[in-house]
Amino acid sequence: MTNTLDGKVVLITGAGGGIGSATARTVVAQGGHALVHDVSEAGVKALADELGDSATALVADLADMEATQRLWDQAWAVKGWVDVLVNNAGFYPPAPLDATLGDWLAVWDTSLAVHLKGPAVLCRAAVAAYAARPDGGIIINLASRAAFRGEDPDYWHYAAAKAGVVAMTRTIARQNGRQGVTAFAVAPGYVDTNLNEVFRDTVGIQVAADQTGLGEVAQAQDVANIIAFLATGQARHATGTTIDVNGASYVR
Repeated sequence: MTNTLDGKVVLITGAGGGIGSATARTVVAQGGHALVHDVSEAGVKALADELGDSATALVADLADMEATQRLWDQAWAVKGWVDVLVNNAGFYPPAPLDATLGDWLAVWDTSLAVHLKGPAVLCRAAVAAYAARPDGGIIINLASRAAFRGEDPDYWHYAAAKAGVVAMTRTIARQNGRQGVTAFAVAPGYVDTNLNEVFRDTVGIQVAADQTGLGEVAQAQDVANIIAFLATGQARHATGTTIDVNGASYVR
């Protein structure tokens, strides 16, 4: 594999999960340094140990906005810069419509914090930092097919948050491009990771595969490959776009 990310420092949130860990391994394999974040040290210590000197583990709860701001500061301090921000962290809690209003809203509050407000705090910090650098920087936000297709009844919050991620990404690309900031969204469909374990265990992967034009579901590496390519800077004039990774299960 060519070292197309040679010397680049890439902050990856939610790196303890399937897509995040695959992205970190790909970044390192291509010569970059991966700043691997998760909500607990247990989530990223083994990954950081595996990647050795090419990775640094960072811990923060993205539902806490002050902690999220500190995460950026800590990430920047590791090497003195961050070239690429990958907002990947996520989770998938149900919010049943027949839950009490308080319980339903509690899921919404946490989901919007982790999936939209936390990434916004990191994007805000990245835009300011990149605008002050001669070479600018790259933001890659993980959205979802759900932002465009919608989601199941228990997951309104997830679809709404991811739609917000798309709108935020487009806004950054349009308004901050001349400051050297490029921004992209990546929108997976069903990916064979633990994030989708409830669907996998109750409905089955084959159902998701049958919805695709390929007859198979995406693996974490399929998404990581696209993130790594965007991180190289070779897609500069595609800024503002959303790349769908859903096997044509939803075509816009």
